[in-house]
Amino acid sequence: MVQMTIEMPQGVLAALRKDPQAFAKEFRLTAAVKWYEMRQVSQERAAEIAGLSRAEFISALGRFGVSPFQYDAGEVIAEAQDG
Repeated sequence: MVQMTIEMPQGVLAALRKDPQAFAKEFRLTAAVKWYEMRQVSQERAAEIAGLSRAEFISALGRFGVSPFQYDAGEVIAEAQDG
C-alpha cells in the first residue's frame, strides 16, 4: 500500500469534528464515492479504496445520495436495443 501525507488547515478537523484517523477514513470514502460516481473506478475498486467490503460501500453510496448503478435507464434501454 502507498502511504501519502496530506496537509490540511488545522481548522478543517475541528469544523468536521473529526480526529486525524477518522478524517483520513472519511476522506478515502469520499474520494472513492466521487470516483465511482464519475465512472473512473468500479464498485469493487472503490470499496477497496474506501477500505470497505463491497456491501458496505454500496450502503455508503446511499449516505452520499449516489446510485449504486452506473447506467441510467436510457443507457440500459439503448444497450438492450443494440444487443
